[in-house]
Order: sequence, then structure tokens, then C-alpha cells
Amino acid sequence: MDAFGGPIWSMAVSPCGSQLLVGCEDGSVKLFQITPDKIQFERNFDRQKSRILSLSWHPSGTHIAAGSIDYISVFDVKSGSAVHKMLVDRQYMGVSKRKCIIWGVAFLSDGTVISVDSAGKVQFWDSATGTLVKNHLIANADVQSIAVSDQEDSFVVGTAEGTVFHFQLVSVTSNSSEKQWVRTKPFQHHTHDVRAVAHSPTALISGGTDTHLVIRPLMEKVEVKNYDAALRKITFPHRRLISCSKKRHLLLFQFAHHLELWRLGSTVATGKNGDTLPLSKDADHLLHLKTKGPENIICSCISPCGSWIAYSTTSRFFLYRLNYEHDNISLQRVSKMPAFLRSALQILFSEDSTKLFVASNQGSLHIIRLLEGSFKHLHTLQPQSVESMCLLAVSPDGNWLAASGTSAGVHVYNIKHLKLHCTVPAYNFPVTALAIAPNTNNLVIAHSDQQVFEYSIPDKQYTEWSRTIQKQGFHYLWLQRDTPITHISFHPKRPMHILLHDAYMFCIIDKSLPLPNDKTLLYNPLPPTNESDVIRRRTAHAFKISKIYKPLLFMDLLDERTLVAVERPLDDIIAQLPPPIKKKKFGT
Repeated sequence: MDAFGGPIWSMAVSPCGSQLLVGCEDGSVKLFQITPDKIQFERNFDRQKSRILSLSWHPSGTHIAAGSIDYISVFDVKSGSAVHKMLVDRQYMGVSKRKCIIWGVAFLSDGTVISVDSAGKVQFWDSATGTLVKNHLIANADVQSIAVSDQEDSFVVGTAEGTVFHFQLVSVTSNSSEKQWVRTKPFQHHTHDVRAVAHSPTALISGGTDTHLVIRPLMEKVEVKNYDAALRKITFPHRRLISCSKKRHLLLFQFAHHLELWRLGSTVATGKNGDTLPLSKDADHLLHLKTKGPENIICSCISPCGSWIAYSTTSRFFLYRLNYEHDNISLQRVSKMPAFLRSALQILFSEDSTKLFVASNQGSLHIIRLLEGSFKHLHTLQPQSVESMCLLAVSPDGNWLAASGTSAGVHVYNIKHLKLHCTVPAYNFPVTALAIAPNTNNLVIAHSDQQVFEYSIPDKQYTEWSRTIQKQGFHYLWLQRDTPITHISFHPKRPMHILLHDAYMFCIIDKSLPLPNDKTLLYNPLPPTNESDVIRRRTAHAFKISKIYKPLLFMDLLDERTLVAVERPLDDIIAQLPPPIKKKKFGT
């Protein structure tokens, strides 16, 4: 809905979750009521002279702090009037700036307001008197983001120089009950602006212009040395942005505001293992499909036959029919898509391209039959839980549909009878990928803690191989990987093989071979020396790992002899970024 205040610069939800504050370009602060089915405007607060760039609620919900240009306002929520207006010093490194932008505010239980601004300062204000209590100059550039821990004993800020600072509330002396805020730790894990920070119970989380999401553990809060104790830098989204039409050798690439359809190149040349073969036919860019309006594409998919493309934004669903005539391609949009398909989180076509499965953000699963240039809604499956389904997998025979939500549960549906068949036993970690094997209809599930399970859908129980691997355990190096498995597939003629990949490795698990123990070499980066070395490695243990292709966004079998891999080199991403802020280095 329109807030009627121009561009929206800031938003904050009340502590109880029933009200939403919006800060606008025209200086207005607007209060909205949140109900289960809509957002309803309640009233305006006193209008300010300039745009409202940051907002924060007092934990009691009685007052709010609003950061603007050159000042911070404290409002009484009940009356909507400004109680205090606190002017911010424009001084920056001894020089008076034209204006000071308040990028972030945080309202604490004791009435303290913490502000971060474009002059590189972190300031502490007393909201009762409207006076400045303490000032920290921490950067030569903007401080752009702030987040406070739930206990309000520490907070984190991010700067335009790529530095993250940690502040903690510590006792003045060892025996004193008096406490003060102290800057304790600076972290430099970013090259560009840190636009967003979060403070979890055990870690500081930051992200920004350089596209990295960094999770920095607070070692004093981590009790056991495990996965939570490792520094993680996440570069790529933990979901698929590429889909494949195996029949026509097509790849559909999902960008923020458009889709690209490419036909893969081919070669007739032959060579020995490891050779790069020249293309006899180049890859073709067949289609550039742009969305209308500012909304991002949430999910997309191309049918296995290559004749259908579906995608969804936050409020609209689109379905297109593709027609191929020699080297020409024509696009026909299917009109009058039903309103309940809006805001799809996941889209999947059946193996024979006759059905479309849509997981909505309301938790329901819609089954659509595809006709020549039109569609028919067959059924809507309503899971018992209201959580939305983020991952879908359909069996090659078209009989089973597996769906996983944001929690750890996986539900399996019988498509013929349109009802729930079974629910896989709950597991503590979220699902990152799932797929159903041909012939056996075994469901393979990968979790965020790097565990892999195999569940027999017809028997409604874990397979013998899955029980064996859980009893013995995975290799410790496998469990220490910090990027999740994002795709699982199967070889049509090798039922014992499971193919899976994350961003930095591709793996074939051969279930007919013994599992590696912790003393076994899991991955050998050196090339094999001779033919006997090749055979020995093939039969050593079940895990065959390749790290040739990385960062790996997508990998799948096109046919029995062809594998397609899509890399996204980090250098290409870095080259598109604006230059970072120059820092003066000692001796230069």
C-alpha cells in the first residue's frame, strides 16, 4: 500500500509486533496497524523538516526515536508529538560539515538513545533530558548501521570503510556496579560499505556493498568448538538461481529484474581426459525477459521440455509458452493467472512437463495442469503447519511430491490421490536440497549441518544405506565444509550414484562402496599418476569429490554422458562494484 509520504527511508516494527512505523521523504512518521490479513493506516506523528532516515522503538512501546538530518527526535507514541529534539554536532575531524545524516538509531530500556551518523560518530543520548552523554569518533567515513543484542549489553556498528566495531557494556572497576560503554573489537572483513548488521546471541552478522554476508562468532558466547565457532563468509545465496531444460539443452538464468534463456554450445571434437574441446556450435542467447515494475524476481523455472517458463515476483505470477521454429523463438504469455498464485516461493515442473507445482508464501501447494497455451487448476494441498515451503522435489514418474519448509520438516504427497503420504522424521537443522531418485523413489535430503539422509517413500522409513552412514558418521572434513549442498541429482543408468554439489565442490556418492573413516584421505587434489592410480581412487571409498569448478552456482546431468556446470567467478562480481573508500596507509 502507498504510505503517501514519498520514498520510504526507514521502517520499524513495535516490540509486540502489532504496529509498524514508517519514516518518509517528506519528514512524516506514519503509524500503521498490522492485522493478520492487512496493514491499516492509523495516524501521523508530528511532521519534521527533513526525511526520516532511521527509526527505533523503546522496548516498552511508549516512545520512539527518529533519526533525520542534523537532529534526532523522540516521540510519544500515544500523543504522536515530539518530546525532545536533539541537535547533532556537524563537526567532522575538526571541520564543520554541511549536514550530518543520522543513519541509525537504537532506543534502549534505560532511555538511552544510541545514534550513528555520517560524521563517523557513535553518540549516546539521554532521551529524558535530550542531552548528549557520550561521543565516540570511530571512523573517517559514515557509520551506516547499528544493531543491539537482546540483553542490551553489547551492540555492533558498520562503517563505509568496511569495518565493523563491537561495543560492550563493562564495569568501570572490578568491584564497581557502575558500567560504561567501551569499544572492544574492530573487525575488517569487508572491502566496501557495511549497510546492514545484526546481533545474534552468539555472533555478529554484517553485510553490504561487497555482496558478502559475514558471520563472526563471539567466542566468549560459544560453549563448544563446533560449526558455530567458525568465521563464515557467505558470498552466494543458498538457493538455486538457474534451471535447466535437459531435452533442449537450455539454461534459464534468474537475475533481480530479468531472466535470460541460453542454448548451450556443442562440439563434435574428441580428446583425452582433461582436454578442453573447441566448440563446433556457440552458445545462443535466445531470450531476455524483463519484469515490469520495481519488484524483484523471487523464483523461476523452465520446464524439462523447454516449452514453458514460469516466474514470480512478490505480488505477481507469470507463465509463458515458448514456441520454437528452426532458430526462431516466440513467446506467448498465459493470461488470467489466478490470484492465489501470487508470491510464490518455489516453482517446479513435473518431469513430463504436464504439471506445474507452486509453493506460495502462505504455506499452500498448488497443482496446475498445463494445456496447449492455457492451464487448469487441479488441486491445492494445505499442509498442517502454516510455514511456507521453500524447496520442492517431484519424482520422475510423477507420483510423488516432496516439500520442505523453513523448519526441518519434509512432507511427501501422493499426487495421484492428492493427499499427504508421510512426513519425514523431524531433524534439528534446515533442509538445503532434496531430490527423489528414479525407479526406487528414495528421497535424498541434505541439511545445513552437512548431513545427508536417504528416505524410502514407498516404505516410509530411512533406507539401510542411510542408517549405516548415520551409525558410522560422515568424514570430519565433510562436516567442516561451510557452504551448504544446493542441488542433488541422479544418473539414470547408475542407481547407486548420488550427485550433489555446493559452491566449492562437486561430489558423486557411490553407495556400493565403503564409507570413508576419519583416517582416510577424503579428497586428493593431486592428479592421478597412472591407470592403476585411477582405478585405486575409484574404488577407495564412496565419496568422489572434484573441486575443478568453483564458485559453482549450478551443476546437473543433461544426459548419460553430459554434465553442465555454471561458475560465477568472484572477480567478475568485484569488477562491477564501485571503488572502495581510499584509506591512508602508514608509509605511503
